Amino acid sequence: MDIEQVHAHCLSFPHVTEQILWGNDLVFKIGGKMFAVIGLDPGPDHCLSFKCTPEKFAELVEADGIVPAPYVARYHWVALERFNAMTEKELKALLRNAYDLVLEKLPKKTRAGLDGRVEAKNAGKK
Repeated sequence: MDIEQVHAHCLSFPHVTEQILWGNDLVFKIGGKMFAVIGLDPGPDHCLSFKCTPEKFAELVEADGIVPAPYVARYHWVALERFNAMTEKELKALLRNAYDLVLEKLPKKTRAGLDGRVEAKNAGKK
């Protein structure tokens, strides 16, 4: 995958927003909480970081091209040094898992608000 494919994949999930933070990082959020970050600067030592389970974190950081994400590794975030550090199928599954992990930890009120937006959109289509 490349940066455009990762961008499109992350935005394909329901209710995802994107925002530029910390100068030149493209941050993907659900309910105001981050689940993935693309580094837009060509020079850094990693191009993409995302949340994962503690078990998957331990497994991934042993792989070539994947390191603990700076500043957020303690929350089980990994960073890819290059987009081809894993297969497209694996990366897509891990990004979806990152989204799901953050979504399920959102407060009930926030999740209900997201669900309410879906219901409001669907009501307008009837």
